[in-house]
Amino acid sequence: MSLEASEQSLASSGTDTSLAESIHRLRRRAKAQATPHNILLFLVAFRILNALTVRTFFQPDEFFQSLEPAWQVVFGKDSGAWITWEWRHELRSSIHPLFFAAVYYVAGSFAWIARLSPLTAAELLVAAPKIAQAILAATGDYYTWKLSNKIYGTESYEAWATLALTVLSPWQWFCSTRAFSNSAETTLTIVALYFWPWEWFLDNEEVDPEEEEEREEEDEPDETLESASRQSRYRWPGLGGDIFTIMFLTVALSSLRKCLLFAALACVLRPTNIIIWACIAGFAAYQCPRSSVFILVRESILCGSAVLGLSVLIDRLFYGVWAFPIFQFLYVNVAQSIAIFYGHNDWHYYLSQGYPLLLTTALPFSLIGLYKSLRSGDEATVNRRGSIKFQLATVSLVMPAVLSIIAHKEVRFIYPLLPALHILSAEPLVSFFLPAISSSSNAQLPRRLTLLFLVLVNIFIAYYTTLVHAPGPTEVLAFLRARHNAHQDGYGHLLAPRPFFGSSDKLVQAPPKNMTVGFLMPCHSTPWRSHLVFPSIEAWALSCEPPVGLNEAQKKAYLDEADQFYANPTEFLQHHMIGGLWHIPRRPSYMSTLPPRSPPGAYYSHQQAHPLKEPLYHKWPDYLVFFAQLEPTIRTALRSSSYGECWRTWNTAWHDDSRRKGDVVVWCLDPNEQQEWRKLQHKQQSDRREKQLDRVISRFEKQKQSKTMPILCLRDFWDIQWLYELEELSPSVLGLG
Repeated sequence: MSLEASEQSLASSGTDTSLAESIHRLRRRAKAQATPHNILLFLVAFRILNALTVRTFFQPDEFFQSLEPAWQVVFGKDSGAWITWEWRHELRSSIHPLFFAAVYYVAGSFAWIARLSPLTAAELLVAAPKIAQAILAATGDYYTWKLSNKIYGTESYEAWATLALTVLSPWQWFCSTRAFSNSAETTLTIVALYFWPWEWFLDNEEVDPEEEEEREEEDEPDETLESASRQSRYRWPGLGGDIFTIMFLTVALSSLRKCLLFAALACVLRPTNIIIWACIAGFAAYQCPRSSVFILVRESILCGSAVLGLSVLIDRLFYGVWAFPIFQFLYVNVAQSIAIFYGHNDWHYYLSQGYPLLLTTALPFSLIGLYKSLRSGDEATVNRRGSIKFQLATVSLVMPAVLSIIAHKEVRFIYPLLPALHILSAEPLVSFFLPAISSSSNAQLPRRLTLLFLVLVNIFIAYYTTLVHAPGPTEVLAFLRARHNAHQDGYGHLLAPRPFFGSSDKLVQAPPKNMTVGFLMPCHSTPWRSHLVFPSIEAWALSCEPPVGLNEAQKKAYLDEADQFYANPTEFLQHHMIGGLWHIPRRPSYMSTLPPRSPPGAYYSHQQAHPLKEPLYHKWPDYLVFFAQLEPTIRTALRSSSYGECWRTWNTAWHDDSRRKGDVVVWCLDPNEQQEWRKLQHKQQSDRREKQLDRVISRFEKQKQSKTMPILCLRDFWDIQWLYELEELSPSVLGLG
């Protein structure tokens, strides 16, 4: 029955006070039913837009711990996917990449059935994982808002503030739609926290009257635990007055099982997630009677065993052997201290850098929320809201403290805490800004301006980090895909990968000519096959295999391939390139009349060799890709070769790794491409010169019309000096001679 029909039916029965209350309840219920649906749709659309506008490179794990193994599962071993050492040592659960494998299979099948052009199919395969991850991110945002509704009350100001913090968070915009296992872990964690039956463990507490009324009007029966427990006394008369057990059997059991399944899956993906649930379970065990603790332990064992058993079976199919990634992960990274190979951070990293990067402008409100939540710990036993916030605040401090013991630290490792921190930040945020928003008084103007400033800062940070800082690694692969498409004209039909789920010999009929690419960069500086796409693009890159299985003396002397190259680039090119510096090809491989020396996918040395066990050799490629920091060295080493610049793009104005500074530069062997690039550069320079000249002349004309002495500003002098340096114009052109 519609809301209007219900109102008419009630109106015909009388006009007393109960009628008005009933109509009010109907309207609130209809609004409560419509709002979550609309919020979810908005968040999905928002995160898809977010995912498709991210153009920058963050960390290689986004691709090599998820998309590369997924690519190989779907498109076969000869597809050119880069399988890193972690997968060869069974350190990672295969569940996460298999999720993206399903995405690739659907996208590839659609491209094949729809007969999309190769470049269009490639764009679809690049975008498909982003869209899938965007839906996961939107789910996490949605349940963050739902949990805030549970804590603060349905559609409370604090709940809407939590949603605003999530949507406007620069870190969420920057990271949530990337294919990190940490992003999936964050979503699973907040969903599990939402389903955690808080009321079961907090039943003896006092509840605010408004909170009680809101729960009575909730549409979902699973959340009205107190009401369900009262009604269920007559269903199990043998249970007497044990209200904890009654609530558990009626409502909380289903919610608890959902929570434990999501939590177990998060722990399988990221073993460190166990820290969160150890804290939550500890609070539950402390507050519950022994009978309830027994049920909690029983359900945890059952749900955890089910997820772990399923994970083991999936890993058996994925790896081909019985593998236990959790134990292997701990053995390699902790027992052998391999994690230190990838960086060592100060003990206070999460406090001094982790929280500020996660929270940005919300940091002050989060600190206040943490302080107030922990300070109210003494009152948590009699206040539902305070108890939940106290637990979330404790978890938000315990997890970074435990992870600080490990030498290798990253902000992503505490990413699962961000939704809880947003929830804790909401109350201080509302108390500070709500009076300014709800009042038109000029006395509140500074706070309104502060709010506007914080929003603009968040937008700027999100814009800079996703569009400006480090877009080069992804843009260069789009350039290479386009060049590959251009080279195939006249050389046979170009095909995009078609999914065969591991069938390597039937992958795709390769074009008769190959395009080869070499990346002289720090290892994993760009995405790989998930963005190169075409298996007929033969590529290699410098590797950084860790010293797994070496003794302490060997570890101290160990240098991975990338470190060897940067220690002496010229010597490395002489000894590790086939032919050295004296036998460099004069023409690109796609111009050669000879058949290719190796089929696509057959030469991926970065996957196999170990620097201390066997030397690594690469063949000179058609395209060399490197950062501008290396350009003087490359120019000197290859001055007598046919290599020349044929493309470059903006990357960074600064970088914490000096080897990654500057533009991304591409040199190639094709003289036609080099000439086209020089013409383009000359045209761009001419256009810039004309614009600057027009700007200078325009200023002189304006000053002349005003009949004042020409006054040159600093910018004018810069423009004129720039023109002088080009030696294209004489001073008389500007009227200065």
